[in-house]
Amino acid sequence: MSNLGEIRALLVEPHAGMRVSLHNMLNLCGINKIEHALTAGTALRAIQNKVFDLVLCEYDLGVGQDGQQLLEDVRHHKLTPLSTIFIMVTAERAYAKVVSAAELAPSDYLLKPFTADMLLERVLKAIEKRKAFVEVHTLMEQGFVRESIAACITGERVHQKYAIDFMRLRAELHVILGEAAEAEALYQTLFDLKAVAWARLGLAKTLFMQGRYEEAEDILTNLVNENNKYMDAYDWLAKTHEAIGELPQAKTVLDTAVAVSPHGVRRLRKLGALALETGDIETAETVLKKVVSKAKFSEFRDPEDHVKLVNALVKKGDHDQAKSVIRDLEKNMAGLKKTEACRAISAAMVHASTGDARVIEELEAAVLASKEDIGLSNDLKIGLAKSCLENNKEDAASEVIMEVMRNAPNQSLVTKAMGVFESVGKGHLGKELAQRSQKEVKDLVALGVQKAKEGDFRGSVELMSSAARKSPDNPQVVLNAALAALKCIENLGWDAGTGALAKQLIDSAARLDPMNSRLKAIRGLYEELQKRFGIDAVRAKIG
Repeated sequence: MSNLGEIRALLVEPHAGMRVSLHNMLNLCGINKIEHALTAGTALRAIQNKVFDLVLCEYDLGVGQDGQQLLEDVRHHKLTPLSTIFIMVTAERAYAKVVSAAELAPSDYLLKPFTADMLLERVLKAIEKRKAFVEVHTLMEQGFVRESIAACITGERVHQKYAIDFMRLRAELHVILGEAAEAEALYQTLFDLKAVAWARLGLAKTLFMQGRYEEAEDILTNLVNENNKYMDAYDWLAKTHEAIGELPQAKTVLDTAVAVSPHGVRRLRKLGALALETGDIETAETVLKKVVSKAKFSEFRDPEDHVKLVNALVKKGDHDQAKSVIRDLEKNMAGLKKTEACRAISAAMVHASTGDARVIEELEAAVLASKEDIGLSNDLKIGLAKSCLENNKEDAASEVIMEVMRNAPNQSLVTKAMGVFESVGKGHLGKELAQRSQKEVKDLVALGVQKAKEGDFRGSVELMSSAARKSPDNPQVVLNAALAALKCIENLGWDAGTGALAKQLIDSAARLDPMNSRLKAIRGLYEELQKRFGIDAVRAKIG
């Protein structure tokens, strides 16, 4: 969009005087379609309701989230099209705080003070770059990852000015496809061309994906030593320590990261969880209080934060404060799907610690609520099962653990779930549940395969899809359902519903387990069937 008069802009600025000034500057640039937001919360609501071409956002937004946290929510939850230009306005003294995040960097930064001419120059540069990437972004938003990679290769040749940007995006797309080796080679080339930190970070991520944790750790350790404000490197270093079972080291890394950048809710949330798991109750309490306080201002607040804080306070023996947190949960999280389950789990913790008989009533309420599709984390479910066992509710604990096992994305979670029973001397029961959950899934898959052998391909899809709905986080089950959908298309022809289902399932499996050995073959079959039935003929007209 070259006509600046058609640009739809959102101006996020809490101070009236500066808001008027920036509005006038945008007008001088020829941008007249401008909406205002005074806080991160109002900005998020505006972004969720309308598509903007440009977001001009002040870093310091006063009470609540800052501009960087707003950007993190926008990117993390994919609230804007890839083409949206996000320009951060910041004072010189705050620049170091916002410039360090490689993964979540805005399109540009504007350091105060600046003129309308300077703003116009930056906007025009961003629009020019957006035009170069329009085909790639369109393909990505339509889910055509392989085609997006091809478009990046073309972009590198046609728009040499942005060649490194196209290569970087191409590497990220290979990561999405689970093609770690291809991404690794690109990041190595990028590092050789331009020895920037984000290229080394990308290289470390691909090594992590391949299970080469020591190599990843070396790169990440060097990155944070060289730049103590490189927050993404801290996060991946902590993740690497956690992957090899070094929880205290992971916690230490996040302790350091939070000291450098104390406002990131997702990082604080992870530190709080690790502190609880490693028995550092003091840190857990301090950090989780910050999480609960900060998350109140987010459109994506999570009642589970309150549960973790209650857990820390109960372990500390501060029951009065724990009860106060539960009241805050009821007040500030009313209407969210998880709230009742989280309230019941929290109340059960307090009652169990104080010897209150109402613990049984609350556990029953929590188990009942956990049966619904409300998005409770596996860690919370495992904690609930442990509480049930400790209060002689073995059947309820088994029910909850079965659900966790049935939907486990990997064996390590199954092992963790079994450990709940081992901790109370009933390891044999945990093993039985694991075997039963595996058998349930296998039986459904076997029945689906049999249906396909009998020629009932749609029946096979129905069964396999049912299994995937029961176990949406199990990559093997999801891939089996995707294969059933593709076999149906292969034998009965392409229909939009089954094609969309196959793509959805493949994308889900890629998110769950990008390195799964079956993923590449199943994705290849999907692409082959698209070509066979002429589906990419429509796609060729894009751009």
